[in-house]
Amino acid sequence: MTTNVLILCTHNSARSVLGEAMLNHLASKAGKDVRAFSAGSAPGGRLNPFAVESLVRTGIDVSGYRSKSWDEFAASHAPVMRIVITVCDSASAETCPYWPGSPVKVHWGYPDPSLAPGGDEGKRVAFELTRQAIGYRMLQLLALPLESMSDEELQQALTAISES
Repeated sequence: MTTNVLILCTHNSARSVLGEAMLNHLASKAGKDVRAFSAGSAPGGRLNPFAVESLVRTGIDVSGYRSKSWDEFAASHAPVMRIVITVCDSASAETCPYWPGSPVKVHWGYPDPSLAPGGDEGKRVAFELTRQAIGYRMLQLLALPLESMSDEELQQALTAISES
């Protein structure tokens, strides 16, 4: 059975999209039955071009990715999530909608790479470092025996990843 993971950030334009793309890419390479989605509480309507650039340089096809509202995933017809991860501090502080299936929730915070100093080159470096950091945690998630873990065990493991 597929493990669905929803990654949230306020605008769904950078960190959450990096998480979605990295988890889907790494899960596919590892042959894991994990599917990532991303959304935001106030979607910006477009993907950050530096996030797209970082993913494309890594060899990830970004054609199917878009900025979208978390309302899509709170609807009755939406895929049931096992895990919900917030990746920006403002999203972690917001009251999330009710998620069907009562998924395990965890906050994996990352600084906003779009605020990096140094002009475009500084932003490119910040986005690449953020992509790598998110990818590292996604590899740790994929190493877990997700199918056999209780929600309590999964919560403890995801919290431990956030502290690593």
